[in-house]
Amino acid sequence: MKLSINGRFLSQSLTGVQRYAAEIVKAMDRLLTSGQAPQQLLAAEWQILVPPTAQALAGLRRIQVKQVGTLQGHAWDQIDLARAAAGTRLVSLANSGPVLHRDHLVVIHDAQVFKRPDFFSWRYLALHRTLGHLLARTATIATVSAFSRNELAEMLSLDSASIPVVPNSAEHFASVDPDFSIIETLRLEPYRFFLFVGSMTKNKNVDTAIRAVERLGRTDFPLVVVGGDNSKVFGGSAGESRTGIVIAGRLKDEEIAALFSKAAAFVFPSLYEGFGVPPLEAMFFACPVIASSAAAVRETCADAAAYFDPLDADELSARMHERIDLGRISSVEQEKQRQRLATYSWTKSAATMLEVLAKPAPQATTGSAAR
Repeated sequence: MKLSINGRFLSQSLTGVQRYAAEIVKAMDRLLTSGQAPQQLLAAEWQILVPPTAQALAGLRRIQVKQVGTLQGHAWDQIDLARAAAGTRLVSLANSGPVLHRDHLVVIHDAQVFKRPDFFSWRYLALHRTLGHLLARTATIATVSAFSRNELAEMLSLDSASIPVVPNSAEHFASVDPDFSIIETLRLEPYRFFLFVGSMTKNKNVDTAIRAVERLGRTDFPLVVVGGDNSKVFGGSAGESRTGIVIAGRLKDEEIAALFSKAAAFVFPSLYEGFGVPPLEAMFFACPVIASSAAAVRETCADAAAYFDPLDADELSARMHERIDLGRISSVEQEKQRQRLATYSWTKSAATMLEVLAKPAPQATTGSAAR
C-alpha cells in the first residue's frame, strides 16, 4: 500500500488552512513513527509530494518528502501531482486536488464559495465551485466541523454521514515562546487593549470591530489589529494608526502569543467560518474571547466565549464594555476554556484521519457517491 499527501500547501502563504495541513501531517508522522496507527498504514509507504517552490516541513521521520513536477498552483495539482500520485491513495488537506484521481481524500474546510459568493471574485467562485462539485464526484470529502459537514452535504448533494470530520486545534502554540517586547513596541498597557487577529478578507469583518471600539469611546482600551495588508481596510499604509486603533500588520507567532497573553479580550467578528481557530488560540493563553455568533464559531467555543451579532457593532461594543467591567479572566472562565481546548488536539485529529485512510477505498464509479 502506498499513500501520497498533496504538499502544495507548502508553497502557499500561511493561513489557517495551510497550518491545518502542516499540523495534521506532522501529527500523522508522529503516530506512524510511534506505531500508533492501523497496521496496514504502518506497513505502507508514505510520501508527501511537493512542488519546486515548497518550503520545508521539518521533523518528518516516517513520511518521505519528494519534489515533483515543474508547474505551479492548480496546474501542478491537476497535472504534476496527478501523474506522480498515480496508483497511490492520495490525501489533499487544503481544499483542492486532482479531480481525476479516484482513490482520493480531500479536506474541504467550508462551503463559503457556495454560501457567501459576495466574498469572492467571479473567477475565484467559478473555479472553486467547479472544483468542489468535481471532487465530490471523484473523491471522498472530509471537513473540519459538523457545521461544515452539513453545509457541504447540502451544497454538493452528499450524504452528511459520508463526510468525516477531522477538526482543527490550537496546540501549535504550545511550542511558541511569547515575545513580550511587542507590548512595548506597540506602546500598549497589559490587559488594557482588545485584540483582533486575522486576514483582511471580507468574512473576517474587521470593520465591525473598528466601529465597535470607536463607539466604545475608550482610547485607554485600544483595538490592536494584527493581519496582512491593513491598507485595504484603512486606505493607507499598514503602519498607519488612528485614535483607538493600533495597526500592527503582520506579526510573528511569538508576538501574537504575547498579545493573546496580555489582551483584555480577543475579538472575533467573523461573518462566516468553517471552524474558527483563532478563538481557541486565544483560549490557549487564557485570553477572554468575544466572538461572532456564527454557527461554526459557537460549535467551536460553546460556553467559553461571549457572543454578539457580527453585523451589530453596538452589541460588540456592549460586550467590550462588559469585559472592561469584569476585568481579568476568572477561574470559572478559565475552566470553561480548558474544557474547550481539551476537546481538540492535532493528535486526535490525525488519529481520526488515519482511521479514515485505513478503510477500503470507495468504489471508483463516483468516489464518495453523488446522491
